[in-house]
Amino acid sequence: MATAVGPRVKALREAMGLSLRDLAERSGVSAPMLSQVERGETSPTLAVAGKIAGGLELRLSQLLRLDEGGAVTVTRARDARPAGGDPAAGHRYEVLTAPLPGQRAELSRHVLAAGGATGTPADPPIHEPGTRETALVEEGRVILHCDGERYTLKEGDCVTFDADLPHHFTNPGPDEARFLAVTSAGLRRS
Repeated sequence: MATAVGPRVKALREAMGLSLRDLAERSGVSAPMLSQVERGETSPTLAVAGKIAGGLELRLSQLLRLDEGGAVTVTRARDARPAGGDPAAGHRYEVLTAPLPGQRAELSRHVLAAGGATGTPADPPIHEPGTRETALVEEGRVILHCDGERYTLKEGDCVTFDADLPHHFTNPGPDEARFLAVTSAGLRRS
């Protein structure tokens, strides 16, 4: 368990922007013990692994990847995917990534009709604190409205922003617009 868990603990801790001390405080496991686990020098007991998982906001099974099918997950185009949006506002989307336990990033495809907008009451609520979003315009033109500012994006343009701020996208053009969005939990810059 030491060789598999150690690098995963380190990667998850760093993705959350936590120092060893931060994780020690959150988990109740000493920083030296965490360091030994991350380097693969010791294998944590199940009790210690459970505390580390709690400090990383995961279940023990997620930390140990007991509820995953393997290191690679393929989501086929023909498979049913979660979808939604607000047809009245000209917005529809589909989530392209598989819903894996402990996953901290999600890829979605959005389609905006001419004059369409995201961020309506029928859309999902604003993201959790610390979420970052990266969007790539595949087709057309969209405007990102974020925290009182406007950013015009054309085909091929990419934007990254703090997604826990008030934001939405609009399509000012006469044709449909498409963009991909990746949301990553717990990665906000300070």
